[in-house]
Amino acid sequence: MAYTAFGEFVRILRIKHHEVMGDMAQVLGTSTAFLSAVETGKKNVPEGWSEKIAEHYGLSSAERAELDQAIEKSRTQAKIILKDASSTKREMALQVARSFEGMDDETAAKIIALLEGEKL
Repeated sequence: MAYTAFGEFVRILRIKHHEVMGDMAQVLGTSTAFLSAVETGKKNVPEGWSEKIAEHYGLSSAERAELDQAIEKSRTQAKIILKDASSTKREMALQVARSFEGMDDETAAKIIALLEGEKL
């Protein structure tokens, strides 16, 4: 079974604190099945989990930054709210979504550079 960066991070935390998945699920207010789905990348890490984990395990600021980075690396879905977007922005977002799976890394890097304001 493959784990995300988040899954690896929290498994190590549980081992260090002699806890099992059920203990952590209780801290997070969820089921072990949902926590497992998050650890394996089937679900995104819900909002607020970083704070709950950091508080419960007494994470240092460096450990908290590592946790937040692991959460970001583990993101499997992104939500874009188009409600107030202009028609041009809406079309751009939808075009990226339609093209995403077939896009090569070179094209993705160019889009990132363009969005970050770099000259191509």
